[in-house]
Amino acid sequence: MLVRKLRSRSLSISESRMVLKGYEQDRIRLETSVIDDIIDDFCRRGYLDDAVLADQLVTSGVGRKGQGRVALSRALSQRGLPRDIIDAALDELPDDDAERALEFARSKAQSLSRLDADTALRRLVGQLSRRGYNGSVAMNAAKTALAESSFRGPRSGVRFVDSD
Repeated sequence: MLVRKLRSRSLSISESRMVLKGYEQDRIRLETSVIDDIIDDFCRRGYLDDAVLADQLVTSGVGRKGQGRVALSRALSQRGLPRDIIDAALDELPDDDAERALEFARSKAQSLSRLDADTALRRLVGQLSRRGYNGSVAMNAAKTALAESSFRGPRSGVRFVDSD
């Protein structure tokens, strides 16, 4: 059953342990010692490795989702990874939260141009915060991106004018 789960998604040791604890055959559950033996065997064979999983999750969180350190740390914790492995994975991450936040804010700023300045700032800071960027990084990125988008030339699109 664990091999089947691992085919579709990488699991942490903690998640694997929960899968095995839930396993039941003929109304008999696995004993803790048997679960420990299975986990040890899977670790020895390289099927389970929390450090590798943490690196993969950090890479995808930064690359695909544009997440900040707070969101990454939360996601790794929710997967049951130990704190020392989480810290090691995040230490490998370059200290470029500000640049990633600004890049994300620039991609969203244009869509907020129809709103007044305060509303656009509040929404953009909220989006950045939900992605795991701390308050000062989110605020600076949002202000910079909104200032840049407001100084760009005329926007393309349909304009309605009054006619006689």
